[in-house]
Amino acid sequence: MDRIKVLLVDDDDELRDALAQGLELVGHDVIAFDGADGVTEWIGRDFYGVLVTDIKMPKTDGLDLMRRAFEIDPALPVILITGHGDVPLAVEAMRAGAYDFLEKPFAVAGLAAVIERALEKRRLVLENRALRQELADRSGLEGRLVGRSAGMERLRRKVLALATTDADVLILGETGAGKEVVARALHEEGPRGDKPFVALNCGALPADIIESELFGHEKGAFTGASGQRIGKLEHAHGGTVFLDEIESMPLELQVKLLRVIETRTIERLGSNRAIALDVRFIAATKDDLERASAEGRFRQDLFYRLNVVTVAIPPLRERREDIPLLFHHLAREARARYRREIPDVPSDFVADLMTRSWTGNVRELRNVADRFVLGLEAVDDASEAGADGLFAKVAAYEKSLIAAELARNDGSIKATYEALGLSRKALYEKMRKYGLGREDADRV
Repeated sequence: MDRIKVLLVDDDDELRDALAQGLELVGHDVIAFDGADGVTEWIGRDFYGVLVTDIKMPKTDGLDLMRRAFEIDPALPVILITGHGDVPLAVEAMRAGAYDFLEKPFAVAGLAAVIERALEKRRLVLENRALRQELADRSGLEGRLVGRSAGMERLRRKVLALATTDADVLILGETGAGKEVVARALHEEGPRGDKPFVALNCGALPADIIESELFGHEKGAFTGASGQRIGKLEHAHGGTVFLDEIESMPLELQVKLLRVIETRTIERLGSNRAIALDVRFIAATKDDLERASAEGRFRQDLFYRLNVVTVAIPPLRERREDIPLLFHHLAREARARYRREIPDVPSDFVADLMTRSWTGNVRELRNVADRFVLGLEAVDDASEAGADGLFAKVAAYEKSLIAAELARNDGSIKATYEALGLSRKALYEKMRKYGLGREDADRV
């Protein structure tokens, strides 16, 4: 983002100079105007700042200036300075979109506090726009496998390399990591993309019907087989079969699956006729198949057959830098499903997301995004944002560090921000955030 700007507009030279000087002393970069001329030249959709304007001015008044600014960017924070008689007008302007108003006379500190809140809102607007634009610019595989991390870059490169081949693939990943998303990407980015994609959860199919589901059956093959049935493998002819939770497949069926993978033929139950099969197999597991085969829970020969080409999905906790972008991506999907607008995403909320353990990976983050869009998720409700959570502990430590440094420097702001390696503005922001003042130096 560009450097923060405060556009200050007031035709009262003395007040304007005093406000500009006071705001600069607390770290703001102020550009002052004695009227509306030239103000909108500074405003754009990527402008990182706020507009502070008096209402009553000659030529163009503050309300007209606000309307001009909103034509450029309706989300720009506009703070109005009003006289006593202008308050009803200012209230009406608030309904039209103004961020806040201050009635004269007021302290510079009061204006600075309103500006800080407005800047935080502006920062969120710009960050959300940047993330939305990045998501909009991502097409194909980048729009499907979302993330900037090195792990996701490697994953996309591997998927692209394998998608154009017919190689069978074993996907490794924890629960909720997105194994089916990767499998669909391998299918849809390749030449089989317009053919069937048949997903089977080996752990969800009852053992007594899984064989019939996979291979199909002829009429009379068993009690209740009143007609011929085409199995899932045959139905996928020309396309891809995705076998999720492959570790859950019964051992006796693993033998038959191995034969199908090796011969690319199947026999329906109750038939001796081999049917040629043109499918690609993609299996997925959250288990260590090598250990499972050593323990007799998974056939070793099937493991070696599946383990030729593997794709590993990094867990979410190992690519935390992807969380903000991925959260926005999932929130957009939730918006489409529920037909709800996405609320503003507070910085504290994103900070909390970055600290969670994410044992459920992307699936867990998707649930959070759904609740957020539905208005059911807040920082206060987050599982690790309480008094014992990491986020709270970090905040408490930062507060105690600043308070201790204020005490060590006898309340000197300059000495404190220099000792902490902060700017004056950053220190003031943190002091306001934690409710600290120079008097807190006496309490430490």
